[in-house]
Amino acid sequence: MIFGWARRRRAPGTLVAVCTVAVAGAAAGAGGAMVLRRLPRGVPVPVPVCTVAVAALWAAVGEWASDGLPVWWWPVPLVLGWAGVLLAGADLIARRLPDVLTLAAYPVVAVLLGVAAVGAGTPEALARAGAGGLLWAGGYAAVRLVAPGALGGGDVKLAGSLGALAAATSWPGLLLAVLAANVVTAAIAAPARLLGYRDVPHGPAMLAAAWLVVLHPPV
Repeated sequence: MIFGWARRRRAPGTLVAVCTVAVAGAAAGAGGAMVLRRLPRGVPVPVPVCTVAVAALWAAVGEWASDGLPVWWWPVPLVLGWAGVLLAGADLIARRLPDVLTLAAYPVVAVLLGVAAVGAGTPEALARAGAGGLLWAGGYAAVRLVAPGALGGGDVKLAGSLGALAAATSWPGLLLAVLAANVVTAAIAAPARLLGYRDVPHGPAMLAAAWLVVLHPPV
């Protein structure tokens, strides 16, 4: 439940709306990839891949936004989908999550949730979001302290913003995001090692799990 709102089934979005959102997503993905490539310590993420991936994620938001998802919540899966593609691409290519995105995510998330609170007319989930961010980031920081090789510093920084977004939906949403992220990474790690890959980036699984939770919040 998001800010006291419960999902109500509605008809999927129209083809025109979905196509419009997809085109906007393609432009956002291409632009974001080109900027990330040119930043200091940027990562050469492939522009075509980011273009298609963001377009697909935004199309999914356009398709299911009318499935009872409030208008004031739409920016959350849109922005997370855009940033998630860029961050996942950077983690897969360079094995790092750029600070320019992970640190900037905190004020962006604060604004998104603030707008959502105004739209919902209640701030009840803001405290939950803050606690969720601390729980996910704090848990990962503890793991990194005990076993530095288990998680990267970027994973810890990313966990705070993702934890806030997931917890804003509900406590089950936070739990589902954390569990799914770790299960997916663990499931990929074993066959990856057999193929000669020594490590598997954790960021993509974190981002995918959080995005699915904010798009389809568990009730």
